[in-house]
Amino acid sequence: MVTVPVSTLPLASRFRPRTALVASADRSFRQRLTETLTGLRWQVREAEGGAQAWTEAEAAPPEAVIVDSWLPDLDLAEFLKDFRAFFPNVDLLTASGAVAQESPRGPYRQELLYALRRSQDSDTAAWNVAPALTKPSSLLDSRHVSPWPFPTKDAAAPLAFPPHSDPSAAIPFLPEAPRTNPAGATLQTSGVEPACCERLPELIGNASCMLEVSRRVRLVAPRLTPVLIEGPTGSGKELVAEALHRLSARSRKPFVAINCAAIPEALLEAELFGHTRGAFTGAVQGRVGRIEAADGGTLFLDEIGEMPLALQAKLLRFVECGELQRVGDNETVKVDVRIVAATHQALADQALSGGFRSDLYYRLAVFLIRTPSLADHAEDLPLLVDHFLARMGREAPVKRLDPGAMAKLMAHDWPGNVRELEHVLERGAILAGEEAVVTAREIDFGVMIN
Repeated sequence: MVTVPVSTLPLASRFRPRTALVASADRSFRQRLTETLTGLRWQVREAEGGAQAWTEAEAAPPEAVIVDSWLPDLDLAEFLKDFRAFFPNVDLLTASGAVAQESPRGPYRQELLYALRRSQDSDTAAWNVAPALTKPSSLLDSRHVSPWPFPTKDAAAPLAFPPHSDPSAAIPFLPEAPRTNPAGATLQTSGVEPACCERLPELIGNASCMLEVSRRVRLVAPRLTPVLIEGPTGSGKELVAEALHRLSARSRKPFVAINCAAIPEALLEAELFGHTRGAFTGAVQGRVGRIEAADGGTLFLDEIGEMPLALQAKLLRFVECGELQRVGDNETVKVDVRIVAATHQALADQALSGGFRSDLYYRLAVFLIRTPSLADHAEDLPLLVDHFLARMGREAPVKRLDPGAMAKLMAHDWPGNVRELEHVLERGAILAGEEAVVTAREIDFGVMIN
């Protein structure tokens, strides 16, 4: 094992713990990074925003500050510039591993980069898809500040290390300290950081795959990053989109949803982009499109895989420049929306086969969230049953299932996923009539009861 002589370290560092300040609105990110840095024998302080981080640094300047790539209260670029001026000796990094301009290289820079890599190792972004669609990775220039917490579509690695460093050899002289439980017993640690244990209220279920969905929503919601939600029909993709909007800075602005498969191809363009009076037969007056109606908020494009190729080209133009042109109009309109798309198809395969534009896919699939089928988290069935029965109890007396009915539900394979479960329970409650208990006889999966 390679060691660093003690004499090469700063004198003050030999006698006092080194401290780091982590500034992020995302509690799960702060927890993962704090856990890793603590294992590397750092003392870590946390801040939920830029103002709190500034106050903490004034009280006791740390050796290093790691700032998330989005701050809820301050502009990131201005914060970095001002912080650099007031605290010139602090090693200042963003969550992407980029280093603020003219930031002094601290003696523990490699430890900080290693901690960032570890804290993001468990995150699989949208570029982890079909190999033929994945572009060659390239290292980001670590001398400049990156505005995003994840690589662009041209960078496949979740963390960029300086060109002269070897990420696999980071911190060879300081192994991670073992963690202990309150009783003092050593806990076995793995190379993957645990997922955030807090699930969103919209997403019912405590299975690991559901907690991962909640974790990913919390990570990306505060940012402007486009999100693609993939999952089988009835698995709750729109609920995920609504949660992304609710947790974003755009929550006070409109959330506009459109199902690309539910509108005829001839009308979909006008529905999305709007039209002027007389633009086509029947257009007796002009109309604002769904995209423009979502200005300042979130546009949810459900079943994006069903959008015709010709219309995909026009949508790509809007995604690239933020400008749209109403049908029948020569003027362009600037619109600010955050795009969230969803599909039950394997959109990467569609892009490979030519059924979906690959350039539009790259624009939409910056961050990927997959909603699991109900069969993948069948252990959550009792929680979902309680949730739906309680919700139906707002308009009628609350019903419950007898053991036979629950056993019948547990034996079903649920091809229609959570939506099918909701319908089956509603049908069972109706068939039970005035009875307070739904029995196995009332559990109908679509076959007529004699």
